[in-house]
Amino acid sequence: MRLDRRTALAAIGATPLVAGAGRAHSLPPGDLLAQDLRVEGVAEPAGLDLLRPRFSWGLAARDPSARGLVQRGFELIGGTDRARVAAGQGARWAGSPAAGGQTLVVPTADLALDSHRRYWWAVRVFDAAGRPGAWSAPAAFLTGVLELARWPDRWIAAEPDPVLPPHRQGQASPAMVPARPLPILRRPLRLASPPRRAVLSVCGLGQYRLAINGQAVGHAALTPGWTNYRRRALYDTHDVTALLHAGDNVLALMLGNGMYNVEAKEGRYTKFLDSFGRPKAILAMTIEHADGRIEHIASDGQWRWREGPIRFSSIYGGEDWDARLVPPAWMEPGYDDRDWQPVVAVPGPGGMLRAGLVPPVVAARTLAPVAITAVAPDVLLVDFGVNFAGRPRLMIEAPAGATLTILPGETLDEQGRVSQRSFNAGPGNRVAFTHVSTGSGVEAFEPLFSYHGFRWLELRGLLRAAIHAVEGVVLHADLARVGRFQADDPLLNAIHGLIDQAVTSNMVSVLTDCPHREKLGWLEQTYLNAPTVLYNRDAAPLYDKLVHDIAEAQQADGMVPGIAPEYVAFQDEQGQDQVWRNSPEWGAAAVLAPWAAYRFCGDATVLVAAWPAAQRYCAYLAQRARDGIVDFGMGDWYDVGPNDPGEAQLTSRALVGTATYIACLQTMAKIAARIGAVADYAALAVQVTQHFNARFLDPATGRYERGSQTAQAMPLALGLVPQAQRAAALDRLIAAIRREGNGVTAGDIGYRYVLEALAAAGRDDVILAMLRVRDRPGYALQLARGATALTEAWDANPTKSLNHFMLGHAEDWFYRRLGGLDIDHARGGDAALRLAPQMPADIPAAEASYRLREGVLSCAWRREAGHLAVTVSVPPGRQARLVLPGLPASDWREQGLAPARVPGVLGFASEEAGQAITLGSGHYRWTARDAG
Repeated sequence: MRLDRRTALAAIGATPLVAGAGRAHSLPPGDLLAQDLRVEGVAEPAGLDLLRPRFSWGLAARDPSARGLVQRGFELIGGTDRARVAAGQGARWAGSPAAGGQTLVVPTADLALDSHRRYWWAVRVFDAAGRPGAWSAPAAFLTGVLELARWPDRWIAAEPDPVLPPHRQGQASPAMVPARPLPILRRPLRLASPPRRAVLSVCGLGQYRLAINGQAVGHAALTPGWTNYRRRALYDTHDVTALLHAGDNVLALMLGNGMYNVEAKEGRYTKFLDSFGRPKAILAMTIEHADGRIEHIASDGQWRWREGPIRFSSIYGGEDWDARLVPPAWMEPGYDDRDWQPVVAVPGPGGMLRAGLVPPVVAARTLAPVAITAVAPDVLLVDFGVNFAGRPRLMIEAPAGATLTILPGETLDEQGRVSQRSFNAGPGNRVAFTHVSTGSGVEAFEPLFSYHGFRWLELRGLLRAAIHAVEGVVLHADLARVGRFQADDPLLNAIHGLIDQAVTSNMVSVLTDCPHREKLGWLEQTYLNAPTVLYNRDAAPLYDKLVHDIAEAQQADGMVPGIAPEYVAFQDEQGQDQVWRNSPEWGAAAVLAPWAAYRFCGDATVLVAAWPAAQRYCAYLAQRARDGIVDFGMGDWYDVGPNDPGEAQLTSRALVGTATYIACLQTMAKIAARIGAVADYAALAVQVTQHFNARFLDPATGRYERGSQTAQAMPLALGLVPQAQRAAALDRLIAAIRREGNGVTAGDIGYRYVLEALAAAGRDDVILAMLRVRDRPGYALQLARGATALTEAWDANPTKSLNHFMLGHAEDWFYRRLGGLDIDHARGGDAALRLAPQMPADIPAAEASYRLREGVLSCAWRREAGHLAVTVSVPPGRQARLVLPGLPASDWREQGLAPARVPGVLGFASEEAGQAITLGSGHYRWTARDAG
């Protein structure tokens, strides 16, 4: 069955766009307004290269106090003239006044778009009475390269790619990839007059920085995004009209290595060694002159190059600069580059060029040191007070040839010096940033093509007086914050901050495990910790990219490796997969990660895109299963047992692997129903569940295997326990927790299911007790040991990573249970949104908010003076079910009114947790006497 975007949108009730023009209406103004317009989930995207993109918008009430607002239809118009679009004229695309309540639409036919052109579009929506609101403020998108012929035939580089001997991916020998200085490139350009329009698309591999007439193009700190470059390379598009002028101009390009070209240098740390080729670039620019003439500028033979100041650059080992080799004014017109070398035309890495619509990695903010201390002659220790991902920025003044060496670290050794042991580096294989001064006054130094995770910097080689300023530049993907959580409990807030800091530190163009040792896209966290990411950040575009990364990493037999993109294949000398390469709990992301994104965002496009790879992976697991049992891989990684953390100790990999296999089958059945695919995964899930229970369940006691936390929790959370044994299985889980003094022993995989099983059973008291344990491995112990970001090991072992988000599953409980925001679009209709806060007796208050596509959903509760107060907001166009705990719904009042009499209340429904009040949009404040 062929699945496309139209099928996906139909699955969620969205009406595709149809050609048409806006119609005049004489009705009075409507109650609803469209706002927050987005294309492909991005505000004002640059480089759109789809002819059928997704358009979406939010909703605002004309009267902020109104309730129960519903969108009945919409009209969407577009064009190249902003003024006409703003006036509701010149429509190219439209819905209809009765098109429905969806706020996400997609064309049924290709839009008539041209490359390198700005388009404006606007929306007006119709309320329940059929009245149109005002047209939204126009939003823009800039197209990229829509026809492949617009790209040059070849890329340009300083030198041809070497031919590497055969080797396993990521396991090149140092001799194959010796470190080389990075090239800088420039191209002069003369214009008779200022251009009317100038737009360029560019890809520089592995990373690049582009300037025109000395002015930076774009604001990305690391670009383009990381991919399997043999399959796909991402390009950026920019409107550069304002940077060009009449007369001489120049394009200046610096190229970096990134994940594309990981080189070897003696004494420097690296996770792997390999290369897709030497740094290279491709560029296509369209210039519309004042007389209407179109000129195309490309990466061609008019570019010239020389070695630049960056002598070594590694995404792992750091970056070395010799500022004496920066040609003065080389980015400015008029520079004499006759002694530079002509570039060579080279083939690309093989991948299709696609627009890089994932929000770029940016310099989000800067941190000032909390302390600078001299720890030895010419050695300064800089403490930023928090573990973050980024790079240093310094202002220094030193003699010519003086070398500053900067060592980043997450922790200190016994002598109070920077230690790099937490990312497996140190003397002999260190991570460093170095700068050789020109001696010409105050100089700025900031690495361009590398970053790292650190709290401390050790500065070596210069006197304190030579350091005029030092900052920490925080880098992460420019994903907007969409969620907020807070409780009247300092410990819980500190845990939330610990997790959030780790998530933020690991947001680049993939979700990395850590920002230092590996920087790899380990896949298990993309679904197990999807709520952790998605409650906090607008990460839907990242999950769209993830689906492609997984498909491109998938092997011919359907196996999905543990990381995507797969820059290093974890295989032994005989070419056999090691457990880190092939583990079902990691490969399951092919199924479970897109499903997690859909549950949050309600956009089935991600499911359609993921379906082929997900089918192939389930077929692979079926082939590997023996009597329904899947027994390979890592299992419950990093659980707490008698030995050092690593592969599972307390739960067999067969139990964890088979439970994960069943989760995939259950989810595939749900995905098929959403996208209209014909596949009977549900029956296979039942069959494998029978094998699972026959193998692992003791029906007399409800114990699974040895009764570990993970062994008990996974069957409960996934609904695998027969009804007759559910109570006993839950008792066994709680007993396993109590035996540890409420400490956690579940690992990377199992802890998510522990929380789910307990929450589903209403045992939030047990979860809270686990969160508060301070003398056993857990969040509170990490805080007690000085962690400022979530650590890799439950006990904050300083020899392991100290900035890791794989154990961050508590965020889901904070938002969904304590904050009450239960979002699941898989439930459909008015059941997709539930407001069901849990109110522990010893927590006075909590609040959470989340920005849906339509607007902000929020819930805040407070207990004081013998009363409970719950304040909720539902955005226009949506409904939510409110489940108020502890008391019957009839005991609650909203501004003195019983629920049945409250404006905006649409009805009542019975749920296992109690009677639910269905609310239309609006703001509500409910109160009741505190029965607790």
